[in-house]
Amino acid sequence: MQQKISFSTYAIIGTMLFGMFFGAGNLIFPIQMGQLAGTNFWPALIGFLITAIGLPFLGILAFGLSGSNGLRDLASRVHPLFGIVFAVALYLTIGPFFAIPRTATVPFVVGFEPYINPAHSSLYLGLFSFVFFAIVYYFSLNPAKIIDYIGKYLTPAFLVFLFILIIIAIVKPMGQFGNPTGDYSGLAFITGFKEGYNTMDALASLAFGIVVILAIKGQGITDRKEIAKATWKAGIFAMILMMLIYGLITYMGASSVSAIGTYDNGGLIFAAVAQHYFGPFGAILLAIIIVLACLKTSIGLITSCSEFFNQVYPKISYKWFVLILCLLSFTIANFGLNNIIQYAIPVLMLLYPLAIVLILLALCSPLFGHKQSVYAAAMIFTFCVSFFDGYSTLVSSLPGATIAVFESVKSFYTNYLPLYDIGLGWMLPAVVGVIIGLIWPKSAKTVQ
Repeated sequence: MQQKISFSTYAIIGTMLFGMFFGAGNLIFPIQMGQLAGTNFWPALIGFLITAIGLPFLGILAFGLSGSNGLRDLASRVHPLFGIVFAVALYLTIGPFFAIPRTATVPFVVGFEPYINPAHSSLYLGLFSFVFFAIVYYFSLNPAKIIDYIGKYLTPAFLVFLFILIIIAIVKPMGQFGNPTGDYSGLAFITGFKEGYNTMDALASLAFGIVVILAIKGQGITDRKEIAKATWKAGIFAMILMMLIYGLITYMGASSVSAIGTYDNGGLIFAAVAQHYFGPFGAILLAIIIVLACLKTSIGLITSCSEFFNQVYPKISYKWFVLILCLLSFTIANFGLNNIIQYAIPVLMLLYPLAIVLILLALCSPLFGHKQSVYAAAMIFTFCVSFFDGYSTLVSSLPGATIAVFESVKSFYTNYLPLYDIGLGWMLPAVVGVIIGLIWPKSAKTVQ
């Protein structure tokens, strides 16, 4: 007889999941999107919610329905080699290369840098990030306690302080929505859709999914259908909470331009909003909000990444991987927030379409009999476009990285591939890949 999960347990698991997802990018990107979208608030927000909430939820659900034992297992449905390569690339992206360093740089930029002499900024970033990762290292050493650390303590504390700022912004709005700027003028929905990539949550869902499954199994639930049901309920709880907060933060950004002006990144916008409402005390409130948000996410990421790399290379213990990842993240964090964001975007443009297609294939797998040819063909065709999406984003920042052959392929895609000019050119090739996989000889291998 399996134990039934109570609502309070769903809430704790859902809160843990929300806490692991909602970190640095989840605060700074929607508030900046609000400023840029202005009166196009709703289409931008809806596009953002699809990639920032809808896809992560589907990613969590894919694990619950597929019965996979982790990202490597799920991605191996394409091919075992793809499984390890894609999993390593994804864990490095949401881990020590981009997402984890960002969890240290965002609270520094938002809560501390505005009040520091610019000449000493690098020194103080080094000191702050060292202390930050020392705390993360300590709490990440015992992954069995992650539900308690994140679900019961850090996330509720974070929500209390964040809602103080949000409620004030709703009761005393800063001003009217401004005019949309840039791509938000004519392509608000698509621009918001791509902005959701920056949260990295669809990628993170492929890493966090197994954490949720293990938490549910820890409650005595072992049947696949019951696990899927529990995953769905905990995921719904987390995603509703995220949707509410995203909407309110985006609103805060959209109504702020006339009062505080515009800034280069969402971290500085948050700092200006807090100062607008609370003066000098705003810095203290915001520092608490940002540090709690980023601390809990960083612990979740370090834990997930360390467990993964320990499985891939068990000769190095989990605790050693925690130390290695913390040191590497500390080093990269000191390159600064703007550099981290700049170099993360090309990688996200490469990986995100692959992650989206993998999630959708896992959810629809019973419909095509789990044929490996469907997985393989769809991913190959998707990669042929997403690679050039990443390349295009890279050369826009580093013109010297231009390669003539790649430019010719880009030109061909731009002229002939539907939706390529708005960053969604991978969709049609993915569908073509699925069709080719379906008509592949029936003797083709199936995966379970």
